[in-house]
This record gives sequence, C-alpha cells and structure tokens, in this order.
Amino acid sequence: MVSIPLRPASASWRRPLMRVAALVSALALAACEPVQEQASGPQTGPVIDPSQPVQVALLVPGGSGDPNYDYMARSMANAARMAVADAQGARIDLRVYESGDDAARAVQEANRAVGEGAKVIVGPLHAESANAVGNAVRGRVNVVSFSNNADIAGGNLFVLGNTFANTANRLVSYGVDRGLSRFLIVHETDVAGQIGGNAIEGAIARNRATTVGKTGHGPTRAEMDRIAPTIARAAAANQAQAIFLTGNNVAVLPEITGALADVGLSGQSIQLMGLTRWDIPSDRAGLPQLQNGWFAVPDLPRIAEFNARYRAAFGEQPHEFATLAYDGVSAIAAQVRAGRRDAVTTAGLTRGSGFAGIQGAFRLLPDGGNQRQLAVATLRNGQLVIIDPPSRSFRGAGF
Repeated sequence: MVSIPLRPASASWRRPLMRVAALVSALALAACEPVQEQASGPQTGPVIDPSQPVQVALLVPGGSGDPNYDYMARSMANAARMAVADAQGARIDLRVYESGDDAARAVQEANRAVGEGAKVIVGPLHAESANAVGNAVRGRVNVVSFSNNADIAGGNLFVLGNTFANTANRLVSYGVDRGLSRFLIVHETDVAGQIGGNAIEGAIARNRATTVGKTGHGPTRAEMDRIAPTIARAAAANQAQAIFLTGNNVAVLPEITGALADVGLSGQSIQLMGLTRWDIPSDRAGLPQLQNGWFAVPDLPRIAEFNARYRAAFGEQPHEFATLAYDGVSAIAAQVRAGRRDAVTTAGLTRGSGFAGIQGAFRLLPDGGNQRQLAVATLRNGQLVIIDPPSRSFRGAGF
C-alpha cells in the first residue's frame, strides 16, 4: 500500500512511502552484541547513565480493534520482553504503547512516551506513522522504526526492516562475484514496483555491473504475456546474463515467471533473481518456472530457534515481525550492558560492527537505513536450498 510522505521540505524525505510488507542457547539469542567501540554519525539523542534503568518505549500496532494487528502487537511486545529478559546485566525499563494503525495516534503515544521519560523509541510499524513520529520527537530522541522503507529514514529516524536496496545489493554482488555483469530489470509499474526497480538499478551500479534494460509490466497475466516477447528480444539483443524481477505482489511472481518461461526465459536459459522470497507461500515452491532462481532469505536457523523459544513461553507462533521488536530492544540492551553512555544516540546506534540479530547480523547506517546479512537461496525440485549462507559479522564500511 502506498501513501503520501509526511515529512517537511528539508532533506530527501519527500519521496514515496511504502508500508512494511510484508522481517537462546549458546546464541543467548545473541542479545545483539556490538563488537567494537568505533562509532559513526552525528551525536544526537540523549546521553544516558548505563548504571540506571534506561526507559525504552515500544510502539506496537495494537488497540485498533483489528485482530490481525492485535496479534502482531502482542507478538512484538512479547518478543521485546524476551529481549529485556535476555539483557543479562542491562537494566531496561520497557514500556509498551499501543499506536494502532494511525499516524496521529502514533504521534500522540510517542509524545506521551517521551514525556514519561523514554530515551529512545522502538517502532512504530508503518512508514507513514514512523515518518510522523520521527518529526514529532526530532531533537529529543531517536526512533528505530519497524518500517522497511529507507525513503523515510534520516536524522533521528531509522528503519529496522530489510530494505529493497539491501536485498538487491546482496543478490547483485553475489552474481557479480560469479561472473554476471549484464542485468535486465523487470518490475511492476505500481509505486512499490518502481521503488524496487530503482533499488535494483542502484545495486547494479554500486557493484559496477551494467543494466542492459528495464521493463515495467501491469498486474494481469494478459499484460505480462504481452510484454514477455519484448523482454525476450531485449535480453537477446543486449546479451543479458540475468533477469532481476521485483515480484512484490504475492500473485505476480508466478505469473511473470510463467509468462517469461513461455518465451524461453527460465532458470534453464538465464539466471533469474527476485526481490521477494520465492519459497513463500509454500505451495508455489514446486512451480517449474521458479526453480533455480535466486532470492534472499534471513538467517532461518536462528529464526526457527527464536520461534521455538517463543512458542514455549507464550503458547503460540509469533508474528514474523516479532523478530524486529526483539532485535531493536536487544541492540539497545547490548549497548547499555556494555556501559555505553551513548547507547541511544545516533553515534551509538550506528556502530559499524553492528549487532547479531535474530534475522541475522545487522547494522543501522548513518543515513537511517540498515544493512542486513542475508543468505542467497534457490529452489531445487521444490525444496529451499541455501547456496550462500549469511555472514555473521560486518567488515568494512558497507554500502
């Protein structure tokens, strides 16, 4: 779903917004440990006394009366409480605020949280709410939202959700390392598809490869069938080695790959890759046109361990966004446990070493975006196969 940006004129915040789509044993669920002291970015946000309880506000999408959002909110709150329990020495005063599915209510709750002493806000969920909250508390506290839309990020507002840019960069860099250099982009023509296509194009340029074509298509199979021969001709004429598809809508990916297969473009003839997970929903994993395509997944064993632990504690399966709540609170707790007075400042939150989150290692970037370590996966005979596991740490400056 697309909405209108709420940020004022300054900076690059006037781009389209997109809602989050829809991501402990020896690990101790890793407690999101930071590795080094090196910090980056301006020093904004309050300095804390790590020997005292640090008040963290969690904004969850509950209270609207929608049972789906209430389930999501319950999962996020429970996961955040797990992170506090796992803090092992950090004193976190977690306070949960229900912000519903409404930007105005999110702002109201954020202001109430800061008025009650919150040093940092984790949440809210949707981009428009996060955008509004970032504006409302600017100059007072940092906001680590659950959104995956980097277009809203910057200043005191960070996004925790995995971004199109991060996924695109992981897949393109993996392809370049294996000799691919000429990519053709196929994207939906809606706003999300255009944002995804631009992210792919940026990743291709970042990895010093070449975009040999970029073609948009509508949401119906008839439109895809109509454009497929044009894509096939462009791939042949421009010697494309890979086709990178957005496929954001769950119904689109099987149809566009089916249309391409009908004109000879399949995983047998050219490398296909996509921004979304091709193994979900599970009933499409066996589709012939999806076999051998590349896509990115988080650290699935760590997520499975977290889910099992959550079920044992709360008697139900957590919502997939629960891991984001855990990671956000646990990252702050790790900084506090390390005795860092800048734990919730921009400099503290953007330490280059990052954190060992449940979905995998991640770090927040000075521009408000994030970088997450992802695995590269494929489908073979209907089964998910990890062909390149995620790194467990960060080296270098990232992108």
